[in-house]
Amino acid sequence: MKHDYQYIYNKLYEHYGPQGWWPAETPFEMMMGSILVQNTSWRNVDKALINLRPFLHPEGIAQLPIEDLAQLIRPSGFFNIKAKRIKSYMAWFKTLEYDIDLIKKIDKHLLRNELLSIKGIGRETGDVILLYAFDTPIFIVDAYARRIFYRLGYDMPESYDAFRKQIEKELPRDLVLYNEFHALVVEHAKEHCKAKPICEGCPLLGICDCRLD
Repeated sequence: MKHDYQYIYNKLYEHYGPQGWWPAETPFEMMMGSILVQNTSWRNVDKALINLRPFLHPEGIAQLPIEDLAQLIRPSGFFNIKAKRIKSYMAWFKTLEYDIDLIKKIDKHLLRNELLSIKGIGRETGDVILLYAFDTPIFIVDAYARRIFYRLGYDMPESYDAFRKQIEKELPRDLVLYNEFHALVVEHAKEHCKAKPICEGCPLLGICDCRLD
């Protein structure tokens, strides 16, 4: 019999403790980081964010010429594409007056659909923004989550949203839980459930099928 998802969360939380994610000083920095981290490491994102620091507020990024923006975020890779994605996001953000409190009042399904309609904002990036900037309890299905649940032997759907909903239907609508769950999944994937797993000391070893990719 498989343990429920709350059990997995509890085991990870007991082992790693609170993660205090997302690594950003402001919700706006968090949004920019969520786009910059696409297809790259956080180390590279940090370099780009340092370059952006003098402009790291909505009006600053909105007024920055796209060519200048691209050069500032060059360390994050795919910088011309990401500059366009940031500008597309900023155009949407401006329609809501850069007002996060206002955005939090929007129906969550409608808000998610709006985010996913922005060019370059896919489900994973959109859900990261929903969770960490707009306080929406939602499970983020990233490559780490797929790797971990697959190795634990769970029959998870291929579809992003089907995977997400399967987990959400068994968990309480608790913002802190979802915030920590994503961060704990990332930490576990980096510490133990790597591409080549390090099983010794793994907090989930007792329930793992170890079905390697």
